[in-house]
Amino acid sequence: MRVVMFGYQTWGHRTLKALLDSEHDVVMVVTHPKSEHAYEKIWSDSVAELAEEHGVPVVIRNRPDDEELFQQLKEADADILVANNWRTWIPPRIYTLPRHGTLNIHDSLLPKYAGFSPLIWALINGEPEVGVTAHMMDEVLDAGDIVMQHSIPVGPTDTTTDLFHKTVDLIAPVTIGALDLIASGQTEFTKQDRTQATFFHKRAEEDIRIDWAWPAEDLERLVRAQSAPYPAAFTFHKGKRLEILTAVVSEGRYGGTPGRIFYREGEGVVIVAGADARTGRNHGLAITRVRTEDGRELPAAEYFKAMGGYLTPRP
Repeated sequence: MRVVMFGYQTWGHRTLKALLDSEHDVVMVVTHPKSEHAYEKIWSDSVAELAEEHGVPVVIRNRPDDEELFQQLKEADADILVANNWRTWIPPRIYTLPRHGTLNIHDSLLPKYAGFSPLIWALINGEPEVGVTAHMMDEVLDAGDIVMQHSIPVGPTDTTTDLFHKTVDLIAPVTIGALDLIASGQTEFTKQDRTQATFFHKRAEEDIRIDWAWPAEDLERLVRAQSAPYPAAFTFHKGKRLEILTAVVSEGRYGGTPGRIFYREGEGVVIVAGADARTGRNHGLAITRVRTEDGRELPAAEYFKAMGGYLTPRP
């Protein structure tokens, strides 16, 4: 089939590479300009550069809603449009333009985790698996019929970075597998169960601020979710920002006030956690490695010279 691709960052790059390696013909690529946004500088392989290396025409747009682009797409005469990590709304006159419509590739197991940062949200929420879904685009974001979906399990120590590397490898088989089904003439696909749908917003500074009223198990997943190169989860100690780079749930149970710097356990320093920590039935968060406001990384046991005092959400 003749394919136009809309995509950005490494997700779009992997999608384009899969298309270029397939028997389908990529006739045009639309991508976003480079961004300085913290999350968009991560996994920033260039879709434009890959397309140019293969002689594919490239159009740069923030939003695909102008008449010039629409005419270019009409002239491309595509059988299908494939999108992955396109960051703005695609209007109906564009996603319905190709003969077979638009196939969107999304890095979650739809209908759950539609929207943004699905891997981070899924890990924070303790999901047992994550994956990649190819679905037909319609008027509701990430809600169209599912053509193909592959999943992988989430391991007990997996970080978002680990899950990114595992799921990005699913892009090629899911994309090309879905296109092959469409090219074969299949038109009926799996309807999404909208009663199971969830929709998440982009990650921002407030989303990585540690609330010590959370249970230690949730905080441990937050730390893993905000693994490098993502911005680290943070708290404040004596008025200064302190990033938590690694942590585990404590073996012992510790009671008291959430945020209390309490006890050395193994290689970690246990912080009391959980809204009901006063009962003494909670595990704490054993912090093992931190980064200070001036950029120094060091073991928590070295940073916390003495027990006592509190970690707080704000200075």
